[in-house]
Amino acid sequence: MSLPAEFHDIAKRVNNWGRWGTADELGTLNLITDEVVREAAATVRTGRRIPLALPLREDGVQTGMIPGRVNPLHAMVQINQELFGPGTVACSDDAVTMGLQAGTHWDALTHVSHSGRLYNGRPADTVTAHAGARFAGIDKVRHIVSRGVLLDVARARGVERLAGGHAVTPEDLDAAQELAGTTVRAGDIVLVRTGQVQVYLTGDKHGYGYPSPGLSVRTPQWFHARDVAAVANDTLTFEIFPPEIEDLWLPVHALDLVEMGMLQGQNWNLEELSTACGETGRYAFLLSATPEPFAGATGSPVAPVAVL
Repeated sequence: MSLPAEFHDIAKRVNNWGRWGTADELGTLNLITDEVVREAAATVRTGRRIPLALPLREDGVQTGMIPGRVNPLHAMVQINQELFGPGTVACSDDAVTMGLQAGTHWDALTHVSHSGRLYNGRPADTVTAHAGARFAGIDKVRHIVSRGVLLDVARARGVERLAGGHAVTPEDLDAAQELAGTTVRAGDIVLVRTGQVQVYLTGDKHGYGYPSPGLSVRTPQWFHARDVAAVANDTLTFEIFPPEIEDLWLPVHALDLVEMGMLQGQNWNLEELSTACGETGRYAFLLSATPEPFAGATGSPVAPVAVL
């Protein structure tokens, strides 16, 4: 099935190809300027730090639905080994095999393609088996620090968790922004809370993945209009799953990553942050969320921290 006209119409409206030059590999992260970071630092009042990552563990969020995206397989490769002879300092080391997008992560701009193209019009076949992503790999993202804004859609709609079939719309984002009492602005990183991660935290990882609330195909225009730098949420699939338009799979991925050049994050635990923001009435904070710089990777684990 080819992509419908509705998708291509939205793609034209949010397209950022060439906006920062034909060689650009960062997309909307270019919007995080020194001034944006200085203003983000000014949001810190108490210094309270809230971690937003799920633990990396062998019984993590992956169920096998996505081939090759395995939960972390952790092994000890040496335990209290006296490497330099008896009586010397002993060392313990670990090794891990995992899908780079298995847990809390960022999708790189090369994570998806459509119509044979990646962000900025680069050919999709620049991602290869041996070199990975030669263009716009996650290693090109050297730092992500900016103002974070929690758009708590679940709280704004008066529920603990959105229903599995709920497509988060621009109207939902407007309601959450009103609740937050702040205006999303250029260079912000937006965190969208649906409450879906609660399902995983109670032990039902199959129910966590399907059915899942998530972003509607209409939301990329909302983010584009506000020059948002990146978006993350608390679901496995980021967008509503199954899709809101029959047989149109991952359209939000394609619009955000390919057309807009905007990083996406999934499996972020926003529960403690939601509680803290609700208690203080403050939904903007300093956010540090730099991905691990795996060369040529199309995504990477991240351990984000919100500082209030």
